[in-house]
Amino acid sequence: MKNNLSTTEKEIKPNVQSRHIVFTVVNDITTDQRMQRISESLVTAGYNVTLIGRELPHSKPLSNYPFSVYRMSLWFNTGKLFYIEYNLRLFYYLLRQSYDIYGAIDLDTILPHYLVSRIKRKPMTYDAHEYFAELPEIVNRPLVRWAWKTLERIIVPRLRHVYTINQTYADLFRQEYGIDFAVVRNATVLRPLPELPTAPPVRYILYQGAVNVGRGVEEMIAAMPLIPDCMLYVCGKGDVYDQCVDKVKQMGLSDRVVFFGWVSPEQLRQYTQNAILGFTFFTQQGMSYYYSLANRFFDYIHSGVPQLCVDFPEYRHINQQYNIAVLLPDLQATTIAAAANKLLQNPDEYALLRQNCLIARQTLNWQTEEKHCCKCIELSITNEQYICQQ
Repeated sequence: MKNNLSTTEKEIKPNVQSRHIVFTVVNDITTDQRMQRISESLVTAGYNVTLIGRELPHSKPLSNYPFSVYRMSLWFNTGKLFYIEYNLRLFYYLLRQSYDIYGAIDLDTILPHYLVSRIKRKPMTYDAHEYFAELPEIVNRPLVRWAWKTLERIIVPRLRHVYTINQTYADLFRQEYGIDFAVVRNATVLRPLPELPTAPPVRYILYQGAVNVGRGVEEMIAAMPLIPDCMLYVCGKGDVYDQCVDKVKQMGLSDRVVFFGWVSPEQLRQYTQNAILGFTFFTQQGMSYYYSLANRFFDYIHSGVPQLCVDFPEYRHINQQYNIAVLLPDLQATTIAAAANKLLQNPDEYALLRQNCLIARQTLNWQTEEKHCCKCIELSITNEQYICQQ
């Protein structure tokens, strides 16, 4: 295990009397923009923050974060042995350290936090990024789903300071466990937009995020032969990354589809701002994807980039308010291509969606959402519950 503290931590000089909160994730911190945003907001609000994650073979060097970072290098990085090793090592690490608030992120980190917070009689918060037991990699594996669902049913009803990424997830948790989740959406930080060239040198459709099963990357690749004069850029990696690379080679699209792997948040913003289109696709494999509200959906909006989007409830709800995307009834190659071509060949409609994105970003931003997150953490100290519906 390697302990990496950002150099800017010394420059912050937090109040020694401020509360110290620890968050844990199972992924690489350098690509987890939601947790970077949450941690930075809490530092600004006067907390000491430690964010624990993993160091993977492809992990990039840490940036200069205004919070402490601890990265675990594990023997196992996939499967049951990974979860067992990670949770055991996390439990013993948390037990040896001293924190004022324990913040579990998703169901796969909840058990160590719950046990240690009870042992030390400290408050605990829980942030559900997913409707975990309904993820595609879990929902069709009965024994695995039973194990995670049992853990959820034992611990979640006993928690008080909980929040999730959208109102639909919050409603599902309330129906199942009778407790109210606050809502903190994965909205992007509102930043000034740079001046963009009127005619970008390369026209490309962008995908950003984990290249995992059910995220629609394979479906977009299949549609590319039907979308002329346009490239596809893929920023990210995941469990179907190699399959997607092979699919591109088999289809003879290597000159039109470019895989960048994981890129830094700064690089990713540049790719997003220069894209002609983005896409937010999910297949309907479990309720977690069906009721999702992805980070990239907001990232495209903030860059003024119209997008193709699956017609699922949360995206439909926001699109009815702001009209920033073209919603698709299915992910057939012909459906995707028809929607992309129609939008790219209609400059008036494209300009309208872009302008609507620039309007929507003034409301759908992290500066609005961080207030709910900070309030939920603050009330965990006094054991008051924070209810926020959006």
